[in-house]
Amino acid sequence: MYMTIGEVFSQTVRKFPKKEAVVDIAKGRRYTYVQWEQEVNRLANALLEAGVQKGDRVSTVLYNTFELGTAFFACAKIGAVFNPINFRLKPKEIAYIFEDAMPKVVLFEKAVEPQITSIHDQFPHISFWYIDEDTPAYAADYHMLVQTAKVTPPAIEVRESDMYAMMYTSGTTGRPKGVMHRHRDMIEQSMICNAVMRIRDTDRGLVSAPMFHCAELHCCFLPRVHAGATNVILHHFDPKLVLKTIEQERITLLFAAPTMWNMLLQENVSDYDLSSLRLGLYGAAPMAPVLVKECQERLGIQLIQAYGMTEMGPAVTFLLEDEQFTKAGSAGRACLNHEIRVVRPREDGPSDPDEVLPPGEVGEIIMRGPCMMAGYYNREEATAKAVYKGWYHSGDLGYIDEDGYLYVADRVDDMIISGGENVYPREVEDVLYEHRGVLDVAVVGEPDEKWGEKVVAFVVKKDPDVTAEELEQFCKNSDRLAPYKRPRAYYFVDALPRNASGKIQKFLLREQMKNVAKSGKEG
Repeated sequence: MYMTIGEVFSQTVRKFPKKEAVVDIAKGRRYTYVQWEQEVNRLANALLEAGVQKGDRVSTVLYNTFELGTAFFACAKIGAVFNPINFRLKPKEIAYIFEDAMPKVVLFEKAVEPQITSIHDQFPHISFWYIDEDTPAYAADYHMLVQTAKVTPPAIEVRESDMYAMMYTSGTTGRPKGVMHRHRDMIEQSMICNAVMRIRDTDRGLVSAPMFHCAELHCCFLPRVHAGATNVILHHFDPKLVLKTIEQERITLLFAAPTMWNMLLQENVSDYDLSSLRLGLYGAAPMAPVLVKECQERLGIQLIQAYGMTEMGPAVTFLLEDEQFTKAGSAGRACLNHEIRVVRPREDGPSDPDEVLPPGEVGEIIMRGPCMMAGYYNREEATAKAVYKGWYHSGDLGYIDEDGYLYVADRVDDMIISGGENVYPREVEDVLYEHRGVLDVAVVGEPDEKWGEKVVAFVVKKDPDVTAEELEQFCKNSDRLAPYKRPRAYYFVDALPRNASGKIQKFLLREQMKNVAKSGKEG
């Protein structure tokens, strides 16, 4: 029988019982692995006493907390389906997930109390557990329930094929869907990430990206527990606190989305001792080579890129440390036991996996491997469309070069067709990122009577004096942008809308375009 997530945790406890396992910076708490196991067992038994049975959903609406990590393993031990929810969602969005997932128990905290308070009475069947002080009248005191529960391991048989989690997609193109993953899926993902990042029991990883998202949870948090390393948890990402914690806790491993790495670089990093850092992981969005170089030079860290999506666990490809510049712009090669193809897109249905395109030709990226989801919860039609002939159809456009490296051009929906020519926003964004005055940028298509669409750029300034004329000249001088690819307008904004994984929500930019044009357009 294959290992389950609960068994992985127990195995690590047996190997490293007295080693520091987890640190909660916000609450100043530290636990060894054997101490953490006691908390996991107590929560598991408390859930059983509350009527949670194998297959029932347990939701969390939490920032990064010790309790979220504990719930992750407690659910795994009793066969409950772990459902971490984005704490940034509005009440109606959270209510939609409650209605869809139908959890038995929901864990929440003070920071999200307003959202839960406004909707709790719609869900009388849900038991709400509050992890902070001054528990609301409609909720139970999490710590009281856990402290009075048994510390003995729960006697529930959990199999590798059992559902481990239901993680909802970002919902950028419609209603979010519950992605179902089994225990074995995530054990495979953990082993792959351990091998790629060479995680050791002496490593100390910083958890600053949202734990409800699979990039932090599956590629970092779980693999570190698998290896017997230490997880240091920050309640939320704050650049100064991240740098301070790296210094004080001697952090060696860090995952961050490109926008987070960019925010770290805006700080006076020379004020901190970052010499403990050995490896950083980035993903969820492409990272301009100029930013990779700056991270190496100013933070003294080597970087690895992961590409994937929630439906795949998430990581499908990796671009390793020594490939960041020799294969700049690439997402890397398929990881162990995974296959990737680029196939001819179809407008009348899913692309056919057998219509493989030659190297260098852009098409839809499809993939398969042992970490692929079991399907979307209660969405048979959507599952059949996404997983066609055994391949997951990503909706991303890209190509594979002669060496087998994948290059992600953009989402199918984000490609710009201007005057009959295809423009992939990422290649324009990479050029603009190299300008000293650009902090953040997103390129989209704007409807145009003459050309169908014209290329426009939303820019967050690093230098307040930068102008549209200056950026236009910069793009003209670039040898990487044909004239038709250059932006025809620049919208200067304070920030770009991003989802929890760091991906820019370009559909929001398109919706806001008319208003932005009136108030913030230059050039």
